[in-house]
Amino acid sequence: MRIKYNAPTVLTFTFLSAAVLVLSLAVVPSLTETWFVAPGKGNFNPSRANSWITLFTHVIGHANWNHLISNFAYILLIGPILEEIYGSVSLFIMIAITAFVTGLLNVLLFPANLLGASGVVFMMILLASFTNFNKGEIPLTFILILALYLGRELFNSFVNNNIAEFAHIAGGFCGSLFGFFRMPRR
Repeated sequence: MRIKYNAPTVLTFTFLSAAVLVLSLAVVPSLTETWFVAPGKGNFNPSRANSWITLFTHVIGHANWNHLISNFAYILLIGPILEEIYGSVSLFIMIAITAFVTGLLNVLLFPANLLGASGVVFMMILLASFTNFNKGEIPLTFILILALYLGRELFNSFVNNNIAEFAHIAGGFCGSLFGFFRMPRR
C-alpha cells in the first residue's frame, strides 16, 4: 500500500498554512502579520502590494496551532469530497473567491484585522449541503445547515469576542452561491 496525495488543492492549502505557522512561530515572527492578515477598515493601503495580496492570503495565516487545527479539521474532512465532486481547479477558484470576498468585506466594513480560513470552512460546509442538488430543487440539508450554522453565527455576531462571524457568514453565502450556480463535474 502507498500513501496517495488524493486532494491536491486541500492538501496543499493545509501544508502551506502549517508551514506559514511554523515559520511565523519559529523563524520569522512578522511573517503572518505582514503577508497573511487582511487589514481592517482604515488600514488598507492601496499603494502597497501586500495590502492587495493579503485580501487573498489571510486564509493561509493562523494565530496558533489551535486556530489552525480547528479550521483544518473541517477542511480536511469536507474538502476532499468537494474536490472529488467539483475538481481541484474549481475548488481552488472557490477558495480564492471566498478569501477575496471575506478580505474585501473586512477592509470595507470592519476595523479589526482578519486572519484564518474559517470563511473557507463555512463555504465548504454550505457547498457540501448541495452534493445531491438537482435543478429546480432546494435540498433540505441546505436549509438545515443554513439555519444551524449561519443562524448561530448571526446570533454570535452580537457577542463581543475575537471571532469574525461576518467572515463565516460571507463564506457560507459564497458556498451557497457556488452550490446553486456551479454544477458538479460528473
